[in-house]
Amino acid sequence: MNHLPFSPAAERNQQPILERLQALLPERGSALEIASGTGQHAVAFAQQLPGWTWQPTEADEALVKAIDARVQIEGLSARVRPALGLDVLARAWPIQREGQPEAFDLIFCANLLHIAPWPVCGGLMQGAAIHLAPGGVLVTYGPYLEHGVPTSPGNQAFDANLRASNPAWGLRQLDDVVEQAEQAGLVLRERHAMPANNLLLVWAREPADH
Repeated sequence: MNHLPFSPAAERNQQPILERLQALLPERGSALEIASGTGQHAVAFAQQLPGWTWQPTEADEALVKAIDARVQIEGLSARVRPALGLDVLARAWPIQREGQPEAFDLIFCANLLHIAPWPVCGGLMQGAAIHLAPGGVLVTYGPYLEHGVPTSPGNQAFDANLRASNPAWGLRQLDDVVEQAEQAGLVLRERHAMPANNLLLVWAREPADH
């Protein structure tokens, strides 16, 4: 697979994320991944969560093809569906079943909000609210800024580098993300500190589905 794009960060964080997902999720379900990137997470999670089906999505057409190639090489086509091109800012996501928005038990999104313009956060929350099955959860992973919580020097430098690369990028204040979620009818249910100053956040409809 040396010809396929590879993310060292995805390789490093997949095990801690997987352990949290295993503790959170039931044995079986369907997952929609937003901004799947290289497809490393989709492959790793499909391998370790055998009762789950996985729908990868990605805005970059070249990466859509790379995801499908990685899935085929790993022999996971039975549980990982062909990747879809998806812009979260689209009015309607192209994920339909019998003419209606398809619902998923898990919507997963890692390391997107800080490398995308701020409106992407609202698009993610609004789309997730539409595509979550009853009792389903949205899980986001990445670095955030938090009022009252000191920002690590690493995250400070990372934020500065992002904003220098693109003024529309940068680490997001968690309170602002919560506000966008609440406007979509989602609430922050769980906050988990993760390695390398990241957070794994679990969002659900309000009131919490059971």
